[in-house]
Amino acid sequence: MSAPFERPTLAPSLYAYAKGLRDSDPDGPPPRGGHPLPDGARPRRRTPGLHYREACAAVTDTLLPFLEALEALDPAQAAVEAESALAATGVVREQTLFDAAAAIEPPDEPTARARARSFARHLVRTGTTVPGVSAGLGLLSRLAEPEDVPYLRVLGLLDGLVHPVDAALTALDQEAAALVWLIHRTHGEELRGLVDALAAGDRGAVPDRLLSLPTKARGMGPEVARRVAEAVGLAGLLRADPDHPGLLGQAVRLLARMTSSRDYQAEVLRYGDAVDLYETVAAHVHRLPRDVDHRARLLTLALDLHSGPSHLLPWPPGRREALHRTLLDTAAWPGEAPTGPDARRRADWIRRTARQLRAAPQDPPRFRIEVAVADPGDPDVVETRFLIDGRPLVPEVFGPGPGESPERLLDSGDLRAAAEPREVRLAEAYCTEGCCGALYVTVRREGEHVVWSDWRRPSGPAGRPDLPAYRFDAAAYDAEIARVEHDHGWTWPARRTARLITAGLRDHPDLLTRWGLCQGWISTDFREPDTTVVTFTGPPLDDRGRDATEGEPRQFLWRLPDDGTPPAERAAAALRRLAEGDPRRYPELRE
Repeated sequence: MSAPFERPTLAPSLYAYAKGLRDSDPDGPPPRGGHPLPDGARPRRRTPGLHYREACAAVTDTLLPFLEALEALDPAQAAVEAESALAATGVVREQTLFDAAAAIEPPDEPTARARARSFARHLVRTGTTVPGVSAGLGLLSRLAEPEDVPYLRVLGLLDGLVHPVDAALTALDQEAAALVWLIHRTHGEELRGLVDALAAGDRGAVPDRLLSLPTKARGMGPEVARRVAEAVGLAGLLRADPDHPGLLGQAVRLLARMTSSRDYQAEVLRYGDAVDLYETVAAHVHRLPRDVDHRARLLTLALDLHSGPSHLLPWPPGRREALHRTLLDTAAWPGEAPTGPDARRRADWIRRTARQLRAAPQDPPRFRIEVAVADPGDPDVVETRFLIDGRPLVPEVFGPGPGESPERLLDSGDLRAAAEPREVRLAEAYCTEGCCGALYVTVRREGEHVVWSDWRRPSGPAGRPDLPAYRFDAAAYDAEIARVEHDHGWTWPARRTARLITAGLRDHPDLLTRWGLCQGWISTDFREPDTTVVTFTGPPLDDRGRDATEGEPRQFLWRLPDDGTPPAERAAAALRRLAEGDPRRYPELRE
């Protein structure tokens, strides 16, 4: 007869279910996206959906009495009863259950800690529902030991548990956690081949599979790059076989992808082996072919070490600066530009960016602003970076997005300090402010100082510390603003043309308003950086060439490919054309 606390159902635990699926085909690759959960594993929500904080509170209030009573309760009995109680809360989202449980502080006293660990293990290993197992994984994330890794890896085969398993595994076995994530997030055939080799334990096939990964940025996002590097143990792999053809170049490419701002967080800061990989790359960088592709990626790394998230990694004294010099010297482009528009564009960027980095002061001032332009071969935003006491501000205090464009911050004069306080948005989340937030500061002049204070991070990442008020010498601040406003060394002809057109419309807004049009963004095409794009909105023209009386206003795009004419002449010609006639009649206009 079963004990009173045994489960009243014959349903297998989720762990036993996943293990049975794995054992039924032990040599086969894991399915894409993992195995589906069994029927009934996710109870139906019987109560109206709770807000996140309410749901977390409900989970916490359910678990704490069991944890506090473990001295009198058998952990297995407590796990069964806790799982039933968790199901009754109506909270079914695994991430919420995990977060709430992981936030509970485990006991320090060894015996009590061991009982809490046993309770968490019973939830994880014998739980039959997503609420029970997810909460157990949350508790175990702060209590787990190496013996838990095999159980977590098996549970990671189930779709619906990838996030809590990944989080619980990361502190124990980063490679195993990355593999679990890749199993569920891999779609392309090239990446799938690498995942299958890792899942089968075929380490000998890993280098060649690694070299077959897609080379375009769209096929290798920043988080995928980090997870691949973690799953293969990239720094160790490169040290073990530095002469393997192409492996060093692939390591540079993956590291450069991790520095991209085109994601919700700086992946290079989440990569635990980032310093080790930087050091390993720098030790062997002389082996790389000196073509534009490798030079551009090395310069991307140098730029990030200088003023991007990589600057914030835990560097020993002097090492970041030394690696920066090594990468910058190796990346420098000598001689004539290569043939072909793409290669020539990247070589020009290498020259501009290397010149900009060499001109930066060796002893960082209290306050400095720089404009960072990404490798044209891996399109990214053009951002304004702020260094305070030499440290990059935005990745340190915000995170989910880059600094604003120089056109928004510098050309507008918003950063100039006056007695009247002005709130300025310094950065916006990669997705949008309304989704993941932004970073605001109020700039004001106080006698001989300029003060940045009253910071705001609406909808931004939780857990960031409050920011202090920064005080700068007013004369030095004004000089820095004037310098960066007049520094066009970072720009290129099409972008310079866009800035001049914007300035002309700022002085003569009637060039558009006379036609009932509103100016939109004016910049360069993201995928074609040698094309200036002027956008505006307004009513379309009807068949008789008059303003349409019905329908919503439309956005119009006027594209101006670079034809070799100096930017000042191209901008002046564009403004003259706007003065001469309704731009909606331009034959090359797009809606």
